Amino acid sequence: MSETPPHDTADVLVVGSGIAGCAVALQAAREDADVCLITKAERPADASTDWAQGGISTARGDPEALKRDVLAASDGTADPNAVDVLVREADAAVEDVLLETLGIGFDEREDGAFDYAREAAHSERRILHVDAATGRHVLRPFLNYLDDHDRIEVRQDTAALELVTHEGRVHGVLTDEEPTGNPIYAGATVLATGGIGALYPRSTNPDGATGDGISMAALAGADVADLEYVQFHPTAFDGEEPFLLSEALRGEGAVFRNGDGRRFMTEYHSDAELAPRDVVARAVATEREETGEVVLDVSPIAFDAEFPTIAESCREHGLEGAEIPVAPCEHFLCGGIDVDDRGRTSLEGLYAVGECARTGVHGANRLASTSLLEGLVWGLRAGEAAAGRKAKPRVVDATELRDSDPALPERFSAEKFTRLQRTMNDSLGLERDPDGIARASAVLRRLKGEVDAYTRTRTSRELYELRNACVTALLIARAAGENPESRGCHHLVREDAPTAEPEVPR
Repeated sequence: MSETPPHDTADVLVVGSGIAGCAVALQAAREDADVCLITKAERPADASTDWAQGGISTARGDPEALKRDVLAASDGTADPNAVDVLVREADAAVEDVLLETLGIGFDEREDGAFDYAREAAHSERRILHVDAATGRHVLRPFLNYLDDHDRIEVRQDTAALELVTHEGRVHGVLTDEEPTGNPIYAGATVLATGGIGALYPRSTNPDGATGDGISMAALAGADVADLEYVQFHPTAFDGEEPFLLSEALRGEGAVFRNGDGRRFMTEYHSDAELAPRDVVARAVATEREETGEVVLDVSPIAFDAEFPTIAESCREHGLEGAEIPVAPCEHFLCGGIDVDDRGRTSLEGLYAVGECARTGVHGANRLASTSLLEGLVWGLRAGEAAAGRKAKPRVVDATELRDSDPALPERFSAEKFTRLQRTMNDSLGLERDPDGIARASAVLRRLKGEVDAYTRTRTSRELYELRNACVTALLIARAAGENPESRGCHHLVREDAPTAEPEVPR
């Protein structure tokens, strides 16, 4: 990345360097705005986009079919107007940015046509991919492109600690570039800080996914929504170091088998292995509990030839043969900072895009391979809107953070994170019950109080990440406690609740 000297003002300030943040920066610069993109990442692999495997969904010329699949996967809870935006602009956004601007070499068939993949809950093949490592093949060229843009400054290893606000308007952020916070002022501030994987002991996210944007926005008074909908991916390697086994494996024909060697998904849903993620994840968890393990059997597909990256990961973890042990793993937050169709939040001057934002597209459960697409589409729209405000940076009084006390004990943050993760895993995982949610809320409130006592007199990225994780965890618990209805990723279990009959094959 470039060595451009830092400056402390920008027309548009972007916080986060995944596909959503990159799309904002690109479009804002196209609109003649001066852009500063800051990221706490030091390398592309620190961003969630780089970890994305399966691919990016397109509409493939049939937006109505994609819309039906998005709504069905969400259990009918997605916002139809938001879905219309996504499906209407999908193909044009992919063509413009990924194909024409960046020249991404998506996999092709022998005849030169794109090798579209199919994943769970998609009714047809419409997913562009590069092997099963699409995220890295998209993000790294994107960052390189921005790095060479004369209207964009990229600052790595720079964390946003708090939003700078004045009279209900956001004027930028305080970063950790100075011991007591360095303000960057902007005409518009866009949060693109990714997900919440660090709140759980097993996640497919990078370690830095601590809910930073959600926490900062909520503490500043922005509206949040749908935070109870935490999606768990059904196929992460069941080991000490989980890694994702792309849904594309099942799209090509891989199947689940339980500890008795029996294929079981046909008993849970008519689409079997290609059912929506929430259904599959709970089925895998049930079968693991009842039979001891679940494996993904890749013998029906040309595993090494079609998925060489995943096959290599398996070999690196000592996995031989066609059966890979799997278990559900935290994957994606369907809710977040509440935004409109241009990424605008309830606070003037503040936008949010990507996984930290709640656009309404996903509702209670996300359709596979729509996260990169949503980040791209809303990133372009938010970039245009943020630059279009034509607001110049205004320097206002920013909070001076305190850093007067001795450094934290060596294991302080790690021990607090372990406590937080255990609470989230036990009470706000695949299945929840009202009593467990209430107990978790009490534990999280106490934990946040302990962390707040330290942030009053200390300023460090590690401590603020812990604070952000505590705030976001509390918001998730509150949302879960306020929603009595089981839908999608929010699955309540009560002793007095009727047991639904499993859907049988059509």
